[in-house]
Amino acid sequence: MAPRERKPALAALAVLLILVGALGATVMVLRAGNKIEVVAITQDVAAGQPIPQSAIRDIEISDVTDIQFVRWGQRGDLTNNYRAATNLKAGVVLTVPLITKGNTGLAPGKSIVGLSLKDGQFPSGLNPGDTVAAYRVGIDATKSGSSSGSSGGSDSLGSDSSLISDHLIVQTVDTSSGDLGSGNTSVKVLADSSVAGSLTVAASAGDVALVLVPGKN
Repeated sequence: MAPRERKPALAALAVLLILVGALGATVMVLRAGNKIEVVAITQDVAAGQPIPQSAIRDIEISDVTDIQFVRWGQRGDLTNNYRAATNLKAGVVLTVPLITKGNTGLAPGKSIVGLSLKDGQFPSGLNPGDTVAAYRVGIDATKSGSSSGSSGGSDSLGSDSSLISDHLIVQTVDTSSGDLGSGNTSVKVLADSSVAGSLTVAASAGDVALVLVPGKN
């Protein structure tokens, strides 16, 4: 090809490259500007609890197609029909895997257990969402520990026979629900169904104490 013939071809190629670059830049700008309104959590919500209107707000973020955000326009359905599937912390942007549908909000194998506790049976400053351990206390627990120690069973070394569960999640703490003059505090916890019976029996006898689990609160 003669030099004069190459010049128009090179000029056309240069124009084409400029157009492709401009098109790419336009697409990037459009994608960056494609914002959506989604739900963000403004206060902690414990697993199994409903998500109230007062605990959410709307924020704008860039649309990411592979993430199932809960849209702000879905907030009515969220507050009426869904609960937290796990502990939700303030500042979290809500996605579908973090919520569960239903009136109870309980996953299979989970139960809500109500405890009536006196001062000294639970730590001060206990809040919904805290992870606690429940121990059986009192005469029955002492007998259980003594029999385990004398028999040389597997519970006599390296474990605590009075432990009922070490991964209970506090749902509510209500100091106003006790009997008149009782001074009791009502605490509801999310527990494995396998320990719900033992926890209920110990609580009904006043023989249960809650302890905050280190590293989980």
